[in-house]
Amino acid sequence: MSYIGGDIIEITYNHPVIGSGTLYCKSNEDGTIDPGGYRTNDDANQVTGDGKMIVQLNRVLARFEAPPIAWDMTGADELFKLKDMAASPVNADWTINHVSGSIWGGKGRPVGDIQAATNSAQVTLILAFENELKKLS
Repeated sequence: MSYIGGDIIEITYNHPVIGSGTLYCKSNEDGTIDPGGYRTNDDANQVTGDGKMIVQLNRVLARFEAPPIAWDMTGADELFKLKDMAASPVNADWTINHVSGSIWGGKGRPVGDIQAATNSAQVTLILAFENELKKLS
């Protein structure tokens, strides 16, 4: 069996106040997924004098750094929908669909800078999720 990489086909959201929609990513660009959960601290000094590990587990947010999102300035205006979701006190439901058929989902929001490039018509997007990002299919 081969390994399948490739494009994020679409990102969908459903926000209880702002509504629902679909975001489309630029083709042939990487995104990164961190499913979140617990991580073991990477510290070479976490050891006792007799060589036993001191294990420190801390929870981290699930995150998805999306490939550039296409920006329709005169229609859907993804930039302002993302800005409004980032400022909202409630999270949205999200799904991320990959060309391989893999789908991830979770409840979260845009975080960090939300900036759009006027020449390339692209928006940067990082999503953070409650609990863990789940593999739906």
